[in-house]
Amino acid sequence: MMPCYKFPLSKMRRLGLALVLQATLFSAVALPKQLQTATAQTPAGNRPLTIRSDIQEYDAKNQVITARGNVQMLYPARQIQATASQAQYFSKERRIDFSGNVYILQQGGNSIRAEKVTYLIDEGRFVALPQSSRQVESIYMVEDSQLETTNSTPAPKTPALKPAN
Repeated sequence: MMPCYKFPLSKMRRLGLALVLQATLFSAVALPKQLQTATAQTPAGNRPLTIRSDIQEYDAKNQVITARGNVQMLYPARQIQATASQAQYFSKERRIDFSGNVYILQQGGNSIRAEKVTYLIDEGRFVALPQSSRQVESIYMVEDSQLETTNSTPAPKTPALKPAN
């Protein structure tokens, strides 16, 4: 066997890289994956907004939390739950940008499915964008007081369409 001080530098780098890759793969497979959790406090009333994900980063200068992988958000004050591939919470602008298979559910059954959704916290408004050549899907639970009070009056019939000339 050749002493290590006589090994060419390129072979030593390859050996080191191979060992680092093996250690990384072992830790990714053998060690349990833990979800990272961040809880943000909103200034007006200090209500928690909890974000869980595989990975999270915090940019202290810009006050932005970026969550990636299996993102779950819970905002009980607004009765909102959301899942996505990624979410960014911009605390200065008071907005949350979700991307990647976004599903948002509000208590009462209202929901949105889209590729990207921006939630403007102060306005309580969602702006949703679809994947290319797809559509956004929203489901709203609509209370129909007429259905609850009378069942005897049927809905009016739609007139037949006339052919165009």
